[in-house]
Amino acid sequence: MTPPDAPAAVRGTGPDPATGAAPGYRAARTLRFGVELRRQLLRRRTLVLAACSVLLPVLLLVSLRIGHPTQTATTVDYEVLAAKSAPNFVMYVLFVAGSYLNAVFTAVLMADSIAGEAAHAGLKYLLAIPVPRLRLLWRKAVVSGLLTAAVVSLGPLAAVVLGTVWLGTGDLMTPSGYTLPFGQGLSLLATAQLYAVLQLVWLGGLALLLSVSTDAPLAAVGCTVLASTAAQILDQVSALGALRDVLPSHHTWAWMELLSSDPGWSSVVHGVLVSTVYACGFGVLAAHRFARKDITS
Repeated sequence: MTPPDAPAAVRGTGPDPATGAAPGYRAARTLRFGVELRRQLLRRRTLVLAACSVLLPVLLLVSLRIGHPTQTATTVDYEVLAAKSAPNFVMYVLFVAGSYLNAVFTAVLMADSIAGEAAHAGLKYLLAIPVPRLRLLWRKAVVSGLLTAAVVSLGPLAAVVLGTVWLGTGDLMTPSGYTLPFGQGLSLLATAQLYAVLQLVWLGGLALLLSVSTDAPLAAVGCTVLASTAAQILDQVSALGALRDVLPSHHTWAWMELLSSDPGWSSVVHGVLVSTVYACGFGVLAAHRFARKDITS
């Protein structure tokens, strides 16, 4: 029996003599996934981005209904196709979102994950609980990545509903002239959306690296958007030749090769692999940087 006047560590009520941890402390129980997901989901930033994603197909549909696009060239016009059926409208939304909004959504949600906590002095208190640094980084990355995938996918989902109501359940007519039934067309577009999400992981990895490298969230977001824009510009430089194949932005539109009678899966697989390699590299650098980051100032 332990004497009542024994030291706290002996009675089991003091810190662990080996690690200095408080009684009952378990690193695996800190910053639970559900708690962090609920916390980030209810943030005004997330709700505003989700609303913007849903608003995109609404604005495009109104524009198409008002403008009445007409074919003026020998090439296929995405706007003309978009007004013909729900699957065509979804394809148009995928094209527009991939050109402008997806990179912004990824930058805001991923780049703000760590830098936002540091800017509001919350990072030092999270680590003082204490939450292990790599666990904190992993939790933030996974939650932000899931929210990014959800926000990016809300636009096409809203396009399916709006397009079905206003444009009808017609066939999907691809730019190459290939026609698919309504159900098969939506299934193919769902695969295209999945690819679009997976292709963004390189940008998410870069945003995470920038997020742990600065305490200014706007700087991290801005640099992420600039990097995405720069990658797209470099991809347009034909003088680079085969070097463009290693640019993650070079494979942004690989999903369009699925919209044919003979889908080109090799480009899709290549795009996912290139994006994953970049994401892993940026993730390792982010973990290395965050493990040594001074969060006391």
